[in-house]
Amino acid sequence: MLKPLVTLAAAGFAGLALWKILSLLFVPFLGTLLGILFVVLKIALIAGLVFLALWWLRKDKSKDGEAPAS
Repeated sequence: MLKPLVTLAAAGFAGLALWKILSLLFVPFLGTLLGILFVVLKIALIAGLVFLALWWLRKDKSKDGEAPAS
């Protein structure tokens, strides 16, 4: 009668041990992956702001340079 309960307890203990071991391996991997992702997003944001500033400055110069033909 206790054999299924012992099997269930052993499976739970093995699962908990496996979870602890894998968390030690995957947490640094996940942190590194998120760090790389945020660096790429930061670079994309800076590049987007630079292109926006260049577009804005170029647009203003083209309006000022066009004089009426009369």
